[in-house]
Amino acid sequence: MSASNNISFSASPFTLIGIPGLEAAHFWLAFLLFSLYLFTVLGNGTIIYIIKAEQSLHEPMYLFLCMLAAIDILISTSTMPRMMDLLWFNSTTIGFDACLLQMFCIHSLSGMESTVLLAMAFDRYVAICCPLRHAAILTSPSIAKIGLAAVIRGATVMAPLPIFIKRLPFCGSRVLSHSYCLHQDVMKLACADIKVNIIYGLIVIISVIGLDSLLISLSYIFILRAALSLSQEARLKALGTCISHVCAVFLFYVPFIGLSMVHRFGKIHGSNIHVVMANVHLLVPPVLNPIVYGVKTKQIHQRITRLFQRTTH
Repeated sequence: MSASNNISFSASPFTLIGIPGLEAAHFWLAFLLFSLYLFTVLGNGTIIYIIKAEQSLHEPMYLFLCMLAAIDILISTSTMPRMMDLLWFNSTTIGFDACLLQMFCIHSLSGMESTVLLAMAFDRYVAICCPLRHAAILTSPSIAKIGLAAVIRGATVMAPLPIFIKRLPFCGSRVLSHSYCLHQDVMKLACADIKVNIIYGLIVIISVIGLDSLLISLSYIFILRAALSLSQEARLKALGTCISHVCAVFLFYVPFIGLSMVHRFGKIHGSNIHVVMANVHLLVPPVLNPIVYGVKTKQIHQRITRLFQRTTH
């Protein structure tokens, strides 16, 4: 097989299949996706607006939350509009370069979100275990540097991704099992050895998701140990500031790790469980995060209530 043939194969578009078994309901599912996307943008946008407008919320926990909300909007924007186009207008074809771009955005933004969740865990650790040093450690410049580091880390780790995909020849089926492009899904369609891609994927998961989840777990072990030495009232108050973050951590890591396990060890490629878990991983956290923080975080809840009271009068 010549190099030119490999390039032509690689440059051909992929086919998205939507949600298998629910083709008849695609049109109505698109309305659900549109509602979820609208709520994601409005919910996370409201969080960002409130934190930016309220000077009293310019604290590390809320600034990291602002970063998380911005990433959630970007992740939803990289997936939901294309899915609505697929379900509403049966636009099943996605160009090779467009697929690579979407793949890079999804994976790099996921890496950024993992980094921000780790930063939020570090903030809670310092606030509870070293309260007198909190203001000195998490200054405005250091928070900005952490945010920049999250962006650089996510983009840098995923920079080789398009290269590893472009080197593969695709001379067989080009039908993807999801409604968008994922590295695990695309590489399985290649008619060549994908060991490099598998090793690269494992390195990324271990060095980003694995490391971050381990450090978050360790931070909460220290937080619990410090909280147990406090009075009951102080303990409840301290742990109460962690509830929203713990919910966000579970919403992000459980579907992500579950999807990775299914892709690597699942027997049936393209089965509905792959599709459902992938959609849950990318669509649900951006919708639920603003609800969790809006309900569980007193300061944000009060300001959201005040904002809606002003708009309705």
